[in-house]
Amino acid sequence: MVFTLVSGIVTVIGGLYVLYSYGRDLPDYKQLADYEPPVVSRVYAGDGSLIKEYAREKRLFVPISAIPPKVIQAFISAEDQNFYSHIGIDFKGLFRAVLVNVKNVITGRRPVGASTITQQVAKNFLLSGEVRLERKIKEAILSYRIEQTFTKDQILELYLNEIYLGQNSYGVAAAALNYFGKSLDELDVEEIAYLAAVPKGPSNYHPVRHYNAAIGRRNWVLGRMAIEGYISENEKDEAVKKPLVAVESGQARTFQADYFAEDVRRELKESFGDEELYGGGLAVRTSLSPRLQTIAERELKNGLVVYDRRHGWKGPLDKMDLFSAPFEEWKKSFLEISTPLGIDSWEIAVVLDVDDQKATIATQKSIHDAATYERLPLETISLDEVSWARKWLPEERRGPAVKSVTEVLSQGDIIAVEKIDPSKAETTTISNGTAYGLRQIPEVNGALVALDPHTGRVLAMVGGYDFKRSEYNRATQAKRQPGSAFKPFVYSVALDNGFTPSSLVLDAPFVIDQGFGNGKWKPRNSSNKYYGPSTLRLGIEKSRNLMTVRLAQNLKMDRIVEVADRFNITHNMPDLLSMSLGAGETTLLRLTAAYGMIVNGGKKIEPTLIDRIQDRHGVTIYKHDQRQCDGCIVDKWDYQQEPVLPDVRDRVLDQVTAYQLVSMMEGVVQRGTGIRIKVLNRPLAGKTGTTDESFDTWFVGFSPDLVVGVFVGFDRPRSLGDGEEGASTAVPIFRDFMAGALHDEKPIPFRVPEGVRLVRVDPVSGQLASAETKNTILEAFRQGTFPNKEEQVLDGFNSLVQTKTKLRTGTGGIY
Repeated sequence: MVFTLVSGIVTVIGGLYVLYSYGRDLPDYKQLADYEPPVVSRVYAGDGSLIKEYAREKRLFVPISAIPPKVIQAFISAEDQNFYSHIGIDFKGLFRAVLVNVKNVITGRRPVGASTITQQVAKNFLLSGEVRLERKIKEAILSYRIEQTFTKDQILELYLNEIYLGQNSYGVAAAALNYFGKSLDELDVEEIAYLAAVPKGPSNYHPVRHYNAAIGRRNWVLGRMAIEGYISENEKDEAVKKPLVAVESGQARTFQADYFAEDVRRELKESFGDEELYGGGLAVRTSLSPRLQTIAERELKNGLVVYDRRHGWKGPLDKMDLFSAPFEEWKKSFLEISTPLGIDSWEIAVVLDVDDQKATIATQKSIHDAATYERLPLETISLDEVSWARKWLPEERRGPAVKSVTEVLSQGDIIAVEKIDPSKAETTTISNGTAYGLRQIPEVNGALVALDPHTGRVLAMVGGYDFKRSEYNRATQAKRQPGSAFKPFVYSVALDNGFTPSSLVLDAPFVIDQGFGNGKWKPRNSSNKYYGPSTLRLGIEKSRNLMTVRLAQNLKMDRIVEVADRFNITHNMPDLLSMSLGAGETTLLRLTAAYGMIVNGGKKIEPTLIDRIQDRHGVTIYKHDQRQCDGCIVDKWDYQQEPVLPDVRDRVLDQVTAYQLVSMMEGVVQRGTGIRIKVLNRPLAGKTGTTDESFDTWFVGFSPDLVVGVFVGFDRPRSLGDGEEGASTAVPIFRDFMAGALHDEKPIPFRVPEGVRLVRVDPVSGQLASAETKNTILEAFRQGTFPNKEEQVLDGFNSLVQTKTKLRTGTGGIY
C-alpha cells in the first residue's frame, strides 16, 4: 500500500517535472491566431480566366466556412476519427497504436503513427519534423494548449490550409486544382477521398506513378467515411468502382499568354518585391482579352512561317544514324528530343527512307507506340509537300526549284512535320497511310500588340514566335527603327502649322552636305523614282521619303523631336533630318500607343497591362483607373441619370489634326502601301514602315476602337531580302488579325470631331473636284477652309510664300 502510494507520488512529480521542463521554452502558440501563410499570387485575364500563378509554396487559403463538409469529414476519417472529442491527444488512439506497433515490431513492419490533427498542426507550425521523444513530448504539450485556446474549426482551418499534399500543393484548395482541375465545391466524393489519402505519403500515392497504391489508399478512406457515417454504403460502393483520373500537371490552367504574363510578373516584382509576389496572395486582374490573344498568337506565327517559306529550306533540326544501333536504342534517343516547335499541330519526325517522289517518316508518337521497327505505321511526305523547300542562300535568296525529295531530305534527318488533310493536300496522289507536310521553324521573329486606344489597356501581346524558344519580348524590350511608320508624326507637325492634306510638296532628288568628313546624304524613295509636286495625302499613302525630308527641313527638326517626345515614342532624339524617316529607335508597344493617341482624337494614353490588384484579404491596393465617380455608389436606382465619368486625359494633339491623319492613313489602306487590307471592307487605317535594306518592317494600324502594331525582323538585324517590306511581311499579319478580331462586329466609321469640314477633291492634285473629276475623295479640312487653284508648291528651301497652301474661306458642307 505504501509502495503504491509512493510510486503514485513519484509518477505525478515526474510527470509534473517533465511538463515543467519541456514546457518552459516552447514556441508561442498564440501566434497561430495571426496565421498568414505564404499564398499563391494569381494573375487573371480581363474575362476572369486564370493565366498564371506565382508561388514558392502553391497554396490557396480557404476559410473553414468555405470548405465543403465532405472534405472535412474525409480528413477526419483518415487522420483523426476522434478529433471532436479529444483534448489534443487521443489517448484511445495512442493506446491502440502502441498495441499495433508491438505487433509490427515482432513481424518486422513499419510502426504506425498516432498523431492527432492538432498534433500535426503543432509540428507543422511550431516544431521541427525530427522523430525524437523530446519533440513528441513538446508536441503533446503544445497540442493541449492549442486545444484550450482555439476552437476545433480554427484548428481544422490551420491544418487544411497548411498540409502538404504533393505536386507542390499546400492546402486542400491548391491540391484540388493541381490534381483534378477543380475547386473544392466541385469535387466528387472519390476525389475528396483521394486528397484525404495523400497526407500518409504524397510520393507513395502518386495518381500515375503509383496508381494501384493510390486507389487502395483512396478506397480505404472511403471505407472509413462509411464506417463513421459520413457516406452511405451505396455511395462508398459506387465511389470505389470509379477510376482515379487526375489532370496533367499545369492542365488546370485555363489560358496561357506567356509573354504578357512575364511582363506582368516583372511589373509586380518591381512594385511589390519577391516576398509579396511569391507569397502575398495577390489577385491581379489584367487587361488581356483571351479571344484576341489567341488570334494574335495564331496570326503572328502564321505570318512568320509564310515569310520563312518564301526564302527557302535551311535544313533539318538535327540528324541521327538509324541503323548503326538496334531499334530500341535509337528509339530512346529519338523520343528524348524535345525541340519546341511553336505550333501545337506540328510534330517531330525522323526520315526513315527517301526517294524521288516521297519520304517515309516516323513521328515521335508512332515510334513511341511501336514495339518493333516493322510495326511502324506508314507515314509519308510527297514531292509536292516539299516543293516550297528550295535551298536557302545568303541574303535570303533561294536555289533552283525542287525536282526530287532527295534534294531536300535524307535518311536520319530530324524534321518538323504536320499532318495534312488529304482533301486539302497539295498533291493529287496520296499514297496509302498518313500524309504529312514538311515544316520549318522560322528564323525570323516578330511581335504583335493590340490595345484599346481610349484607355491604353493592352488587350493582346505576343512578343515572339514561341516563348519556349525565346523569352525575349520583342514588343516591349526590342528597340528598333520604325522607318516610315514614324512619318505620320512628322505630318502632324505640318498639319498643326498651316498645311492641309492637299498641300503640295515637291518629290524630287534631295542632297544635303552633312559636314566636314561626313559626305553628302542622298535619301531616296523605295521605288527609286521621283513624282514631282504631290499632296501630303499622297506622301503618306505612298510613303514618299523625299517629300517627308523636305517637309521636315521646312518645319525644323526641333519640332519633330518635340512631337516624338510628346507621344512617348522616343526621348532625346537627335535633331537630324534622317530621324524624320524613322531612324530613331523605339519599341512596338510605344509606337502602337502613339498611334492610339491619333485615333482617339489626340488624347494621351499610357499602355497598361494591369487593371486592378487586390491583396489576400480582397482589399484593392492598386487601380489603373483613378477617376472618381460621383453618383456611382447608390443605395438603389431611382430613375436618376447615369453618372458621367470625367475625361482626365491630357491633350497631345489637336483633334482636327488627329482626324486629318486618320483620314490620310485610311487612304493608305484604300490606295496605298496597305492596300492588301482593303479586302476586309471596313473602316481601317494605318501606316507601313520599312528601314534601309529591309532590316525592320512594321505596320501599325487601327479601327475606331482597336489599335494594333506588328513588327517583323531578325533578332540579329539583317536584311529580310529583296522586295520584302512592311507591306509584304507585317501587313498580312495585321489584316488576318483584324479579320478575326472584328469578325462579329458591325463596321463603325471613324468619328469626325467638330471643326472638320469634308470637301470632295481630286486625290492626285488635291484641288476641288469638278463635275468631270473621276475617283474623287472626301478630304478633311479645318472648318472654313478649302483649297484654291493658286496652290503653291513647297520645295523645301527658301521663301515663306512657298511654305503654306493658299486657302479660301468656305461656307460649310461637303463638296
